[in-house]
Amino acid sequence: MNTVLHKAVTRGQANHGWLQSKHTFSFANYHNPERMHFGTLRVLNDDIVAPSMGFGTHPHRDMEIISIPLEGDLEHKDSMGNTAVIKSGDIQVLSAGSGITHSEYNKNSNSEVKFLQIWVLPNKKGVTPRYDQITLNTIDRENKLQQILSPTPEDAGVWIHQNAWFHITNLEQGNTVNYALKNPDKNGVYAFILKGDATINHQNLNKRDGFGVWGVDSLDIHADSSTEILLMEVPMTL
Repeated sequence: MNTVLHKAVTRGQANHGWLQSKHTFSFANYHNPERMHFGTLRVLNDDIVAPSMGFGTHPHRDMEIISIPLEGDLEHKDSMGNTAVIKSGDIQVLSAGSGITHSEYNKNSNSEVKFLQIWVLPNKKGVTPRYDQITLNTIDRENKLQQILSPTPEDAGVWIHQNAWFHITNLEQGNTVNYALKNPDKNGVYAFILKGDATINHQNLNKRDGFGVWGVDSLDIHADSSTEILLMEVPMTL
């Protein structure tokens, strides 16, 4: 078993006034050569956007961009003509492919938006850009694993151009779940603790800690307190 531990306090930080962001991996002005990526997981940003503020129109190319809102309402507009609002319980995916521009704004004038911005390197370049979002039934993650992303449109959740699977679980204190890797020979899992405390394969973890594991067939996840965990299984080879 191979592991990497990223404690919450070791993340890169950026405070732009309207945006507070914490970077698990190198991003923008935060550069750490030892934290460039976990396999094909390239970006994991923990963002807070001030009321009525946001990211102006900007381009992306050849990247799978996943947004998971935690609090508030985030408005998305893109060059494909999509306008949508995502909120807690939703998941959004943008396959940038051959090139796209988009913007993201806090829809509300009196409350912050908190969301995760995740980038995954694709297994195909130059694909036709694509946008999708779904609303998840959060009951389906209570004391069990809810799949929210996969490599195929027919599977549960949104899909991306990569052999990746994302799951979320909400565990009550004392409960345990086991995650079996879909492709243990090639993939690893990066666990991100959204809230609470957990032990994963004997590693104690706290809120906003990140823990990467590869070279295993499964993960044993125990809730040391009421906890919410995002699991991201991705290929370890770029």
